[in-house]
This record gives sequence, structure tokens and C-alpha cells, in this order.
Amino acid sequence: MKLSKGDVEHVAHLARLNFREEDKEKFVVQLNDILVYMDILNKIDTAGVEPMTHAITLNNAFRNDEVGESKGVEKILANAPDRMGECFRVPKVIE
Repeated sequence: MKLSKGDVEHVAHLARLNFREEDKEKFVVQLNDILVYMDILNKIDTAGVEPMTHAITLNNAFRNDEVGESKGVEKILANAPDRMGECFRVPKVIE
């Protein structure tokens, strides 16, 4: 598939983007290079290859839930910008 300058201008118009003429020419070349590479990738036989979401194995980085001591109300509210008793006080958002 070969893109033309008109194709780039059309997509730019749809995306509400304005480019200089030299940028349009650069994008034509770059997008065509991407499409040529995609054609090469499409020719590769992927039969029997399992789909995956990541190229490397990901491990869960979360810690296990453990019951522990509470930090205490005073310590938790120590850095609160505004508080009312034992609660955080926040600005009213619904009128």
C-alpha cells in the first residue's frame, strides 16, 4: 500500500492537524516505511504461535494483604490540609 501526500493531508484534516509542506512530505515517507514493514511482518508464518499480551513474562508486583496495626487517627490526619474532628474536610463539590 502506497500513501500519497493527499492521503496524509486527508488524515491531517480529519484529525484537525496543520502541517507545513516539508512535514507532509516527511510523513509520507515515514508512513510508507511503516506500511512496508507491516507487509513484511504479515508474510511471517505465525501458525502455532500463542497470542500474548507482553513480550516478556510479567510478575505481580503487589504485596500480599496482611492484617496489621492501625496507624492511628492522629498520625493519619497529621498532614491533612483541613480536618473536622477525626475526618478529612474537603471542599463542597455539589451545589
